[in-house]
Amino acid sequence: MTDTSVTGIAPRPPEPIVKIATVEDIKAALEAAWGDLRAVPAYGLFFGAIYWLGGLMLLILPARFGYAWAVFPLAAGFALIGPFVAVGLYEVSRLRETGIRPTWGAVLATVWRQGGRELSWLAFLTIFIFIIWMYQVRMLYALFFGFASLDPVLFAKALFLTTDGWAFLAVGTTVGAAMALFTFSITVISFPLLLDRDLDIVTAMITSVRTVQASPVVMLGWGAVTAVVVFLAMAPFFAGLLVVLPLWGHATWHLYRRLIIFAPPA
Repeated sequence: MTDTSVTGIAPRPPEPIVKIATVEDIKAALEAAWGDLRAVPAYGLFFGAIYWLGGLMLLILPARFGYAWAVFPLAAGFALIGPFVAVGLYEVSRLRETGIRPTWGAVLATVWRQGGRELSWLAFLTIFIFIIWMYQVRMLYALFFGFASLDPVLFAKALFLTTDGWAFLAVGTTVGAAMALFTFSITVISFPLLLDRDLDIVTAMITSVRTVQASPVVMLGWGAVTAVVVFLAMAPFFAGLLVVLPLWGHATWHLYRRLIIFAPPA
């Protein structure tokens, strides 16, 4: 073992190694997540409520101020920041995995400490992607509907009963799917990885992309299921997010633990 007091060089952290994902890994992650949620439901309800209230604000405020066109893209883009909101849930699962009963002080302190770590930069990146998404939607709205703001009824008619509306939906969905795929690929593993290990953001994102590349069918299937479940959870005034966010947050941690192992540097 290298003596850092002599060399003055800190040892490199263990390198993350990506395992092939299977459907059994997904099932096991969800089962473990359900166990976490049942054992300590208060944490899930707390972070789920934060996400739910944020979703309600995105639903109410745009329509209130005459931006009905922004409600759907805001709701779609809002899912991008879910992995960051779930950081506290990763910590709950991590503590239970090590046999430590979570406490509010420990969990919230861990969330607070992320402000000075690489995870905060990843959160900033996802928020930046969310802003870019909204900017793209605004450009598409102007292209197909002009710059005038339509009330919710007129906008719904224009969206679903005109060729411009159909084109807006088709192009917007294509752009959104591409951005969602990119965001999913760089964050599906990197958020829990950065919570768990003292790595840089680039290594974390590369590891996340490698995880998707190693098992594209399983991982993209997981992403598609996640998108559908989140969309359905948003339908009843975002209320489904009270359960979906904690369940998927815990599951993300357990999936990370099943797919990433660490080997000491050579």
